Amino acid sequence: MLDFAIFAVTFLLALVGAVLYLYPASRQAAGIPGITPTEEKDGNLPDIVNSGSLHEFLVNLHERYGPVVSFWFGGRLVVSLGTVDVLKQHINPSKTLDPFETILKSLLRYQSGGGSVSENHMRKNLYENGVTNSLKSNFALLLKVWSEIGKGFLDGSLDKNTTRKKQYEDALMQLESILKNIIKERKGKNFSQHVFIDSLVQGNLNDQQILEDSMIFSLASCIITAKLCTWAICFLTTSEEVQKKLYEEIEQVFGNGPITPEKIEQLRYCRHVLCETVRTAKLTPVSARLQDIEGKIDQFIIPRETLVLYALGVVLQDPNTWPSPHRFDPDRFDDELVMKTFSSLGFSGTQECPELRFAYMVTTVLLSVLVKRLHLLSVEGQVIETKYELVTSSREEAWITVSKRY
Repeated sequence: MLDFAIFAVTFLLALVGAVLYLYPASRQAAGIPGITPTEEKDGNLPDIVNSGSLHEFLVNLHERYGPVVSFWFGGRLVVSLGTVDVLKQHINPSKTLDPFETILKSLLRYQSGGGSVSENHMRKNLYENGVTNSLKSNFALLLKVWSEIGKGFLDGSLDKNTTRKKQYEDALMQLESILKNIIKERKGKNFSQHVFIDSLVQGNLNDQQILEDSMIFSLASCIITAKLCTWAICFLTTSEEVQKKLYEEIEQVFGNGPITPEKIEQLRYCRHVLCETVRTAKLTPVSARLQDIEGKIDQFIIPRETLVLYALGVVLQDPNTWPSPHRFDPDRFDDELVMKTFSSLGFSGTQECPELRFAYMVTTVLLSVLVKRLHLLSVEGQVIETKYELVTSSREEAWITVSKRY
């Protein structure tokens, strides 16, 4: 698989691209609390760089100004939402566009808009069927030991280094060419093994939309899955009690039998472990939507065509919503209201993005195989520092030790 390093472009540039390439934006702050531009040309970009990441910048901004804040990319207004309450006011259940898609489309320089409500519902159904049928057809592959999907990083060098930019563009063209050939090969034919593209090909989508959706799903699914697997294993090494409960559930559900999709649905505690992993790691710290019409959050007016950030990393660590927010505690999801809140953010249930659904399944298979056979142990003295990018990762390699269970 192509190394994710070819997609080395900062999340900041992706967000700028969402504004520059997709829509113009209003220059009116509309009385929303926040900070004025530090520089006329770059807006608050220097403040974000000095904070270390967009997530860390938003943490500080929301601490200072509250749940609804504003800042500037160049001369363009950006609004950030930082609590469950204000996010619920903005999230529209009838909107089926994946917030992750806004970011990746800008990163990939795709220009197409979100489409009508009916079109987006149709695409969502295609995605869901694609994930379901692909997992069913390829489930045996998930039982094999995982090799590293690919290393990815976002370091800001794309637009500063012409050589790097050319490598990115060449790699993007190569990957698009591969996907185009696959689409052409799968059209009008029946194969015994169903893949995700088959569902898109069978839907009423044009070739460009199939290409874009395939690209976005492939990239997002791979990196989200890889990081979810990594963080889940890391957190399990920090809690012997959690690992013991997970092992007991796996033994009870599977026994000496095979791992099957039907039995995986019974792994309730395992799902809680994965939900708590997403929350504690702040797996996707920021997502974005474009304000298609003028809207209102609390008493604040959000102008049309404003980029609205969902500061998920802030929301997932809010002590008013999550008691002891920095503690890894899967048992918190025994509370149905907690799970309902988590689902409303798009991390579970009907609003769950297909990339995350795919990641949940793959990580469940991985943990079911590993925890059944091995004790997962931490490395003494190891401190894992977090790097907040499009998907949260560790700054350095994270190591664990293992011992046999039998």
